[in-house]
Amino acid sequence: MKTWSDYKEHVRTVDPEMGKEMDEVENISAIISAMVEQRTSLGLSQRELAAMCGIPQSSVARIESCKTTPNLGTLLNIFQHLGLQLTVSPIKQTV
Repeated sequence: MKTWSDYKEHVRTVDPEMGKEMDEVENISAIISAMVEQRTSLGLSQRELAAMCGIPQSSVARIESCKTTPNLGTLLNIFQHLGLQLTVSPIKQTV
C-alpha cells in the first residue's frame, strides 16, 4: 500500500465496520478543521469565540482538539458566529 487511500480501501475490504469508523473520523476532522481555520483567519482566540457563542472556552478547546463532539445546536451556534454554513448532501455510492 502506497497511499492513505490505498490503506483505507484495504481496511474497508478486510473490515467494513472499521472502514465506516475511519470515514466518520475523517468527516468529523474535516468539520473541526474548517472551524479552526475560520476562527484563526478571523483573528479570534478560543476565548473570544466562546464569549460570542455563550459557551465556556474549555468547550471550544475540547471541540477543537477532538476530545468531544459537539451537539448539533452547539455546532450550528459556533458556525453562525464564524460565518460558516453546515451543508448536508447525499453520500456518493461506490459500486
